[in-house]
Amino acid sequence: MSKVLMKGNEALGEAAIRAGCVHFFGYPITPQTEVPEYLVKRLPEEGGAFVQAESEVAAIHMVYGAAGVGIKCMTSSSSPGISLMAEGMSYLAACELPCVVINIMRAGPGLGGILPAQSDYFQATRGHGHGDYQLIVLAPSSVQEAVDLMVLAFELAEKYRNPVMVCADGMIGQMMEPVEFPGVGRGEPFKANTWELTGAKGRARRIVNSLYLAPEELQQHNVHLKAKYDRIHRDEMRSELYRAEEPYDLLLVAFGTMARICKTAIDEVRKEGLRVALFRPITLNPFPTPACRAAMDAMGADGRVLTVEMNMGQMVHDVRYAAEGSRLVEFFGTAGGIVPSPDQVASEIRKRLTVAKGWGTGRCHDAQPDGVPCPFPDGVCETCGRS
Repeated sequence: MSKVLMKGNEALGEAAIRAGCVHFFGYPITPQTEVPEYLVKRLPEEGGAFVQAESEVAAIHMVYGAAGVGIKCMTSSSSPGISLMAEGMSYLAACELPCVVINIMRAGPGLGGILPAQSDYFQATRGHGHGDYQLIVLAPSSVQEAVDLMVLAFELAEKYRNPVMVCADGMIGQMMEPVEFPGVGRGEPFKANTWELTGAKGRARRIVNSLYLAPEELQQHNVHLKAKYDRIHRDEMRSELYRAEEPYDLLLVAFGTMARICKTAIDEVRKEGLRVALFRPITLNPFPTPACRAAMDAMGADGRVLTVEMNMGQMVHDVRYAAEGSRLVEFFGTAGGIVPSPDQVASEIRKRLTVAKGWGTGRCHDAQPDGVPCPFPDGVCETCGRS
């Protein structure tokens, strides 16, 4: 396979076609508009159909209808538009209909701004519509991984008959990187299924429904869905551990674009002798709790954890749950579309490790290891004033 240079949003659209997507229903909103712009040209070339809905509410219910007749379909939007789809996603999950939803996150709350953010973590992972439903949520950190996870999203949607969200921020949607695609043309449709409404000639009737007026019947349906979510949590956790080749004193936890920035910062501070690693959840739901806890357990007794997010503190709650009180879990984040630089993250790392080691507390030069440069940016200890 040869590589091509593509913008993230367009690569997501092409990956959906290679995964077998037949119909797209959506509505334009920055910074994801290139997804429908790309698909309106490409889907008809592959025998598919594109429909621009009158709103995000209409789009998700069009997906509901197409999924109900066994069509591989999807929609895409950005944060406020995803909010409008909440009711439809609850219906899709309740009726166990497979589909894929792309969320290219922007800054909020409200209309917010069009710059990248990660402030939809709660929305994506907590089932932002009504009822006890869950989405499978995948978080790419590069354009190539966005392609790979898009293909996986359709596979998981079919396997578990559940909506799957590919959750990326505006930076991944807008950046251009070289990517490889699996296969050519449009991929395979859903296999022979038992849920699609195709006419009942020669078989028993099928009903797509989420209304259960008898409480006992609705209870049993929720128990059935919960058993499926438990299987997903058991079998579909995905994560990455970076620079954990030796004992480390600080574990960063970040996802998506922020994880890439953290990797650069870690490479920088390791040259100074600071021992830092990164844990990156690839599935935001199910959150890879056991792997995150194992990464914490690999640290020394005094090891600390820092989540780095482009929000005001959302994933940090899942990380603290994984820690179960065994570690100090701190948070560093930005909002409004401000993306921290590797230098800013490196500065946060130095602050936490220097305080942990007693540097900057009046005995920084005595406690500092041989050959390690002063951790303070101007080369002067902020406590004792010595250079």
